Amino acid sequence: MKRRALPGTDLVVTEVCLGTMTWGEQNTEAEAHAQLDLALERGVNFIDTAEMYPVPPMAATQGRTEAILGAWLARQRRSDLVIATKVAGPGRRDWIRDGRNDLHGDITAEAAQTSLARLKTDVIDLFQIHWPQRNVPLFGAREFDPGAERDGPGIAEQVEGMAALVRAGKIRHWGLSNETSWGVCEARRVARELGAPAPVTVQNSCSLLSRTVDGDLAEVLFREGMSLLAYSPLAGGMLTGKYAGDTWPPLARYSRYATLGMRFRKPVVEEVARLYVALAREHGLTPVELALGYVRSRWYLGAMIVGATSVAQLDEDIAAATTVLDADTLAAIAQLQERFPSPAA
Repeated sequence: MKRRALPGTDLVVTEVCLGTMTWGEQNTEAEAHAQLDLALERGVNFIDTAEMYPVPPMAATQGRTEAILGAWLARQRRSDLVIATKVAGPGRRDWIRDGRNDLHGDITAEAAQTSLARLKTDVIDLFQIHWPQRNVPLFGAREFDPGAERDGPGIAEQVEGMAALVRAGKIRHWGLSNETSWGVCEARRVARELGAPAPVTVQNSCSLLSRTVDGDLAEVLFREGMSLLAYSPLAGGMLTGKYAGDTWPPLARYSRYATLGMRFRKPVVEEVARLYVALAREHGLTPVELALGYVRSRWYLGAMIVGATSVAQLDEDIAAATTVLDADTLAAIAQLQERFPSPAA
């Protein structure tokens, strides 16, 4: 398993990061621990979670995923692993901290402390803001709406809150998620002005169906010396082929949860996903190999976050994530992207 140094950090991570958001809802603790054991056996050292998980998010289950991971971590050599988690932002999950989710320094500190306790560790290697405090288009939305502006702590206060956690030894580095080019640049600029630790990673959706990173955000990553943690590289399973038929598998995520992953359920997304499945087979690849091989080919990649609901599925995904696509396959992808640049946004 290839490892990469994340720029601006002392973290060396595998190019596959184990995703965890199904643990505690679609997966039991025993199933989650079996996935963790397999990932460790395959050489994976990077694990990503969030205080909001599992998904779909609910008040009754919130925090279970971190607790499940913590029970496993307590039996491991902690120094061998890189653990990332995320603090929830405002406006979407009001049951977290009884709605106290504006990213003031004291709220961020409380979130970190609670995550540390659940994870049974004394430091979080990478602490990320799950989505921005401010008004931005999120999770497949394409247009910015000035009318949705809201009050809340500014970026300087958020940077200072993260800096305090670094000084206290609670976190080693911090990052952003579901962020825009402006947000990344502003956070980095403010950190420089304050002489504070700056965000080092951006965790955004990246796949054959979601290519918003490839434009101005890619330039930001290059000029700021940052890397991407790519989530949903399989578009929630759309790029595996399991949704390509007229009838979806009854236990599949989008069959079970009608409101989950709406950006990947648009008719055009289903249509384009089928084209990629066909393209994979034309080039002697599985759909998973094509999808993960494509994400692996992105020059800005720090790691791709891969999750599963079974050990067999995870084993396939980890193996497929090492796929190197040849020039002909990349050219065929580029031709399809001319027609459908980023259908899931």
